[in-house]
Amino acid sequence: MTELQKKPFWNQITSYLYVIAGSILFAVGDIMFVNPYLMAPGGTYGLANVLNTVWPWRVGFYAICMDIPLLLIGTLILGPKFGTKTILSTFVIFGATWVLESTWGYNPVIHGGIFTDISNCDPNFFNTLVKIPKSETYFVPDYFLNTVLAGGIYGIAIGLIFKSGSTSGGSDIISMIIHKYTKFSLGALTILVDSCITLTTFIAFKQIRLPIYSILLIIIEGWVINIVIDGVKSYKTVFIVTDNIQAVSDFIINELQRGATCFSGIGLYKGSERKMIYVTVSRQELVKLKSNLRYLDPNAFVNVMESNEIMGLGFKSLPKE
Repeated sequence: MTELQKKPFWNQITSYLYVIAGSILFAVGDIMFVNPYLMAPGGTYGLANVLNTVWPWRVGFYAICMDIPLLLIGTLILGPKFGTKTILSTFVIFGATWVLESTWGYNPVIHGGIFTDISNCDPNFFNTLVKIPKSETYFVPDYFLNTVLAGGIYGIAIGLIFKSGSTSGGSDIISMIIHKYTKFSLGALTILVDSCITLTTFIAFKQIRLPIYSILLIIIEGWVINIVIDGVKSYKTVFIVTDNIQAVSDFIINELQRGATCFSGIGLYKGSERKMIYVTVSRQELVKLKSNLRYLDPNAFVNVMESNEIMGLGFKSLPKE
């Protein structure tokens, strides 16, 4: 077997390891960080957390009872879009959740103290405590720190699953089905569905801070997902319209050591020919470029755009498959 034949095999192994690691980490985030604080940051497991507290039953059982029908309905309506990795993720999360519920329980990792005897507790202090699900134990919550850590764990977990080329399934399938028949934006529908699930915490527990912290968790999660998938480097795409094309080109090539593309165009205001340079640089290189452009061509027109993903020579490698 040649080296070229070996790579796809190891890529597949790596992608399945991403799914398994991400799924286990997701279960850790849900049972050890999200559930004790009565939060529901979207998805079937968010709704399962609420149901677990209102009508005590295992979180994993609630979630799998929603996930399997959604996978079947999604396959029936949308076709076989959900591959083996999505199915694997569904059952690994369920298995990891079951193990954690059986061993760890619903005890919080982040807290300011745990109390088993509250008979002589001051009423004002008691009102600040949170009851651990399926127990008579209470703890002092630290909502902000727990939300930040939970968002980070969720983000790494979902990021690994997405990086494998899989999806999390669950409530995303509802968004996909609605999208098929309404043509509304899939991103907007996902936010709408997750927001409805988040709001169930307020309906169930009458605490406005719960949906607010759940939304904050979702924001942190999304930010971390982008880092896991795209990395921490930030790139900018710059369009420079200049009359001093040679000086600007020399600076980009020699000082920034970047390649660039030059276009010719006609300015609509005066009808004269202008040169435009297209270049992609890092955030640090952009600072150098802007500070030197004022000397190279004070009359240059510059348009800077965010670049979410750059592939090719000098940046991230093109996909091998």
